[in-house]
Amino acid sequence: MIAHLDGTVSGVAPDGAVIDVGGVGLLVQCTPGTLARLRTGERARVATSLVVREDALTLYGFASEDERNTFELLQTASGVGPRLALAMLAVFTPDALRRAVATEDLAALTTVPGIGRKGAQRIVLELAGRLGPAGEPSVPAGHPGNGAPAASWREQVRAGLVSLGWQAREADQAIAAVEPELTGTPDGQAVDVSVALRAALRVLGRS
Repeated sequence: MIAHLDGTVSGVAPDGAVIDVGGVGLLVQCTPGTLARLRTGERARVATSLVVREDALTLYGFASEDERNTFELLQTASGVGPRLALAMLAVFTPDALRRAVATEDLAALTTVPGIGRKGAQRIVLELAGRLGPAGEPSVPAGHPGNGAPAASWREQVRAGLVSLGWQAREADQAIAAVEPELTGTPDGQAVDVSVALRAALRVLGRS
């Protein structure tokens, strides 16, 4: 198993990044929150999980080992594959997922695209007590970077929503709805991508 990557970020795309380790560029699929911490040309360390299929080897990257471990535990539930597990971590932090499962908060779990009420019930039943107790947020393992420019956070949230199954028009409407409450400054430089993504998903979940 490849437990982590430590190298230079050579490129960042809406759903993943390429990290150069010893002259080899490794593509890792990531959540928007993890991608927001990566900067092209800077060194980064990301926890990873390698998913092996008959026709592909896919590497998933995470800002912390807690996220990586949660990603792997989620896939032990029936019907939860890597893409759905990644979508869950795009919507929730590991602690938020622990709380949702522990309190049987089906309404929260069904805000994740691809999870219906029955799926949420199955996840609660199969993962209860296995995700561990909710506690303090994990210390990020990736490079923290600095605040993303205003255009960057909007683009990353939009790309994240589209990759989770929403239409571009719906994503733009949700971003516009949450922007006033998120922008700490007129140019929006204080916006946290993962917070913005979760807020947009809450808006879409109510529509």
